[in-house]
Amino acid sequence: MIRKTAYSKIQKEPLGIRVEGLSKSFGAAPVLRCFDLTLERGKRLVVFGRNGSGKTTLLKLLSTRYRPDSGEIWINGNSSRLEPNAIRRSIGVVLHNPMLYEDMTCNENLRFFGNMFDLDDLSDRISDVLGKVNLVSQKEQKARNLSHGMQKRLAIARALLHDPDVLLLDEPESGLDKQMLDDLGPFLFKSTRGNRTIVMATHNSEIGLKWADEVAFLSKGTIVYKASRVDMDEGRFHDIFLQQLERAT
Repeated sequence: MIRKTAYSKIQKEPLGIRVEGLSKSFGAAPVLRCFDLTLERGKRLVVFGRNGSGKTTLLKLLSTRYRPDSGEIWINGNSSRLEPNAIRRSIGVVLHNPMLYEDMTCNENLRFFGNMFDLDDLSDRISDVLGKVNLVSQKEQKARNLSHGMQKRLAIARALLHDPDVLLLDEPESGLDKQMLDDLGPFLFKSTRGNRTIVMATHNSEIGLKWADEVAFLSKGTIVYKASRVDMDEGRFHDIFLQQLERAT
């Protein structure tokens, strides 16, 4: 009864993401500890932290690829424990693993994933996202024959094919040049229903500060600092980042 009451309350709140008491360990090694997070719908949170701080694990938990040991996750009011399928339909995910079928062409990969979502006008959607990521001329190439950067672009196209309300990004800048990142920004940020809610993990302060509405520092499985981007110029960011690195060692 307590869980149902909390869940009903969450549904009424205008939050894109809410996390309460989230913990995850692998064997005897804790990765996230009593982790809490709130993010309003349409806002972009960029998470910084050194390797092993828990960034990728957080994104995999939010995407329902991992199950938490304890705690609760709600995305657009849907509980990851009660309604994981609703969450999966509302999110797009770009992780280090591009999650592509290597023996399929770009077009075949997107058609396969589009059919999973039972999308209308799938051919038009595929043409649109391939154009946005500049892969039209490679659409009949197999994924395994693409460069790392092209695979990343195809993974972004796959993640955005169903026009998700929430986007989870793990170092999306890896393999992409600055011009492609600049071109992709508006495509990543907007859905047909308004601004997307985005959680992005990165080491790249330039792109992170450029894209963020909020910034957070993750260390040893907890958020140790969180602030609005408007309160964070580049000099202040680097001072805080160095402070957090020193505390983590």
